Amino acid sequence: MNHIAWIIIACEIAFWVVIAIGLVTRYVLKQNKLGLIFLALTPVIDLILLVITGIDLYGGAEATTAHAIAAVYIGVSIAFGKSMIEWADERFQYYVTKEGPKPLKRFGMNHAKHSLKGWLKHVLAYLIGAGLLAGMIYVVNDPSRTEALSGMVKIWSIVLGIDLIIAISYFISPRKEKNVNQ
Repeated sequence: MNHIAWIIIACEIAFWVVIAIGLVTRYVLKQNKLGLIFLALTPVIDLILLVITGIDLYGGAEATTAHAIAAVYIGVSIAFGKSMIEWADERFQYYVTKEGPKPLKRFGMNHAKHSLKGWLKHVLAYLIGAGLLAGMIYVVNDPSRTEALSGMVKIWSIVLGIDLIIAISYFISPRKEKNVNQ
């Protein structure tokens, strides 16, 4: 595994560690502002990954799948970051501090609409990530060194289409609530 892959792993771990520290600071230590500062650090992690990836490619490295995944990671982190933090916040309040409401389970049209909103976030992630990939391809300006990047755009385009089909399927066949009394 190359160094960019390790940096992606480190950034993903750092993302969740910063969120955990933010939530503990906010709810356990009752330092709301300091907790929010920790939670606001998550985009800094994306910036670090972007800079390191860009320097590596600009320095002559051949683009690998790890470089492409870095762009995907950044797009997903930006598009889904706030909702991932809200997801973690909601569960932390309910399961750890026992102070928040039980996390909502979605069914029927509520689930279908939520899934479609998730797909729209996926589109945003795709636009950001594919834009970064296109930018890296443009800066490197050597198709033989950027095949992994253009290949990732193709794969991600297919995944985005599949995600749309799944989101639409929930409107056709809505998720039903399981009856626990039977």
